[in-house]
Amino acid sequence: MQIKKGDLVKVIAGDDKGKVGKVLAVYPKKSMVVVEGCKIVKKSMKPTDDNPKGGYLSKEMPMHISNVKKEEE
Repeated sequence: MQIKKGDLVKVIAGDDKGKVGKVLAVYPKKSMVVVEGCKIVKKSMKPTDDNPKGGYLSKEMPMHISNVKKEEE
């Protein structure tokens, strides 16, 4: 894989096309990467002792490595 954690990449396909972000995680066996600020989903959280109200948590989901291109620094 050419893309490593911490690299600056540009999204070339999907809903976040054109966005630039830093790679937070790489999953080589699945050919997936997690890009900062891209492919955000809202996950509902049940109430717990730490978070008694529950609510929603926004987090980045992995996207296929073919949808990103390494940016020149």
